[in-house]
Amino acid sequence: MLALNSRVVLLPVDLQRAFDAPPWPPRNNPAADANGLALLAAWRRNGWPIIHVRHDSVEPNSTLRPGQPGHAFRPGFEPSASEAMVTKSVNSAFIGTDLDLRLKRLNAESVVVFGISTDMCVSTTVRTGANMGWRTILAADACFCFDQKDLDDAVIPAETIHRAHVATLAAEFATVATTADILRSANVPAA
Repeated sequence: MLALNSRVVLLPVDLQRAFDAPPWPPRNNPAADANGLALLAAWRRNGWPIIHVRHDSVEPNSTLRPGQPGHAFRPGFEPSASEAMVTKSVNSAFIGTDLDLRLKRLNAESVVVFGISTDMCVSTTVRTGANMGWRTILAADACFCFDQKDLDDAVIPAETIHRAHVATLAAEFATVATTADILRSANVPAA
C-alpha cells in the first residue's frame, strides 16, 4: 500500500503538444491523458505540490523548441499560476535544473512521476531521481511511448517498449503503481 501525503510531489513530464503530430510514430496507452489529468486534479484538490517539467529543445528543427506550436502544453496539462515548473533540454528533469533543490525546499518525501515518453524522459528522470536518493513512484498507466525501429529496421511496438521499461524501473528504480492505486492512497476516488 502506498502512503501518500502533502510531502509527495507530483512530477508531470513533457506533456507537450509536439507529441501529437509527426514526426512521432504510433503510440501506446490511449488512456494516459485521462489518467494524468486525474492525478493532476487529485493533487490540486488536496493542495499538494506539483512541479511541471517542460522540454525546451535546443535543436533548431525540434517541434519541442520554444516558439514552436508543439512546445505548448497539451490541453489540461498547463500549470496553474501557483504551480512550479522546471525546464530542461536533456532527458532527465534533474540534469541542468534546480529540481533537486526545489524538492529539498519542499521537504519532499517522494515524487510521483508520469508523462511522455516512458522510455525516454520519464525513464531517465525516474532513474536519475532514484540514483539521487528520491523515493520514486511511477504512474505507469499515465505514461506512453512510441513505436521504435531496432538496428535491423524492424518496428518494436510501443506497448512492448513501455512494458519493458516499466519492468526495468520496477526492478530497481521505482515503485510502479496504477493511477487508481495512487488516487486511493491520496484519498481521492478514481473517476
